Amino acid sequence: MIDRIQWLGHGSFVIQGPPRIYINPWRVARGDQPADIILISHDHYDHCSQADTNKLRDAHTLVIGNERVAREIEGCTVIRPWQSMTEDRVCIKAVPAYSPNDWRHPVEEGGLGFVISLNLYDIYYAGDTQLIPEMMNLHPDIAILPIDGRGTMTVDEAVEAVHQLKPRWVIPSNWGSHPEGASRLEAQAFRRQAESYAEVLLLEQTL
Repeated sequence: MIDRIQWLGHGSFVIQGPPRIYINPWRVARGDQPADIILISHDHYDHCSQADTNKLRDAHTLVIGNERVAREIEGCTVIRPWQSMTEDRVCIKAVPAYSPNDWRHPVEEGGLGFVISLNLYDIYYAGDTQLIPEMMNLHPDIAILPIDGRGTMTVDEAVEAVHQLKPRWVIPSNWGSHPEGASRLEAQAFRRQAESYAEVLLLEQTL
């Protein structure tokens, strides 16, 4: 399963199924085949893009997000924290994502992470969040965690999340070329610190 996850830059990923699942598509190329499911964690511009969603969807694509996302993305199905949806071979559970110690992702905005259960694997995409108590109920096989510290986890906090979540694999997000993301050096520091708890993968960006 881990080899089916591709990083599209910053907080954007695709899981090559079936079903084909895009997460927070932003500045993506038009796909040769449409998405089956598009997950959007919150309504900030670098995670929620009507233009990029339209590049990837067709009449059968299921777009899922919170209420604020549904105001921005036409045809979005609203999901709430701890609600689950089953589509085809995948179960998607929404998980709270917020920043208790930063103004950028307040809990009242209803930001989401997702647990994606597919092919007997649980993939946790944390979304833009700091280290929060709700994470401790999760024990995923694969964790995708932000490390930029801009209303999200710092490198040290993300390492602590790995320690507590105990995934087999972990993939950092919110780093790379985006000016608001963490640097490659910070991603490498995360790998060094977290590799005693899980196998850390620094994915190369897929265009």
